[in-house]
Amino acid sequence: MRHYSVELAPPNGGRSGTVAVYGHWGKPVLVFPTENGDAWEFSRTGMVGAVEQLVEAGRVKLYCVDSFDAETWSAHHLPLEERAWRHAAYEDWVIQAVVPHIRADTGPADIATAGCSLGAFHALNFAFKRADLFPLALCLSGNYDPGSWQGWGERGDAVYFNSPVDYVARLHGDHLDWLRQRLSLVLVCGQGQWEDTTGALESTRRMGTLLTGKGIRHELDLWGPDVPHDWPSWRDQLAHHLPRMS
Repeated sequence: MRHYSVELAPPNGGRSGTVAVYGHWGKPVLVFPTENGDAWEFSRTGMVGAVEQLVEAGRVKLYCVDSFDAETWSAHHLPLEERAWRHAAYEDWVIQAVVPHIRADTGPADIATAGCSLGAFHALNFAFKRADLFPLALCLSGNYDPGSWQGWGERGDAVYFNSPVDYVARLHGDHLDWLRQRLSLVLVCGQGQWEDTTGALESTRRMGTLLTGKGIRHELDLWGPDVPHDWPSWRDQLAHHLPRMS
């Protein structure tokens, strides 16, 4: 399998990060790691191997990125609003550095997003906020309500505009109509161990209900009580859903 890695920094000189790339051609998929994960996590945990045939066949090309969670969402010593505000640096890196690299590498094709756990939150949040770039998202075991995470302090616009369960509930008008035409979302979650304690199962169900109410194209796929919040589950789920997106 062809693979390489590259260190990228945004044009404004902000923080750089690593992108690990797998494949020679195919639909570009921007992959976000789990909490505090790095660009190599998808390979290290067997996720790349789970879809190796797709990659080798040139149907998908995976762009796996670093997280900036340690100084944003996982910085529990900071109030949640500041953590959300700091997330803007991650958005800047993805939009200003990673997307141009993907475009230069694969051309003007739409980019899908994917991720597990906190990576699923990123995949969904980026798709909603920049559906012009990311009209398709595959989200495995995500919790889409930052307000339910470990956090403290007064919450303002930064948290709100990074909380899909909040802003999706208030979508309306022309922007909602555009999202209905543009977005396709796949929400997947098991019903086994840790899917409840992480809030993923409840949040995935809630997001599915919100999307149905707003008429946004999506699929809600809940796996059984024997499917935990863990890598073996996500390998199976990725192998099941990614071929349909390529």
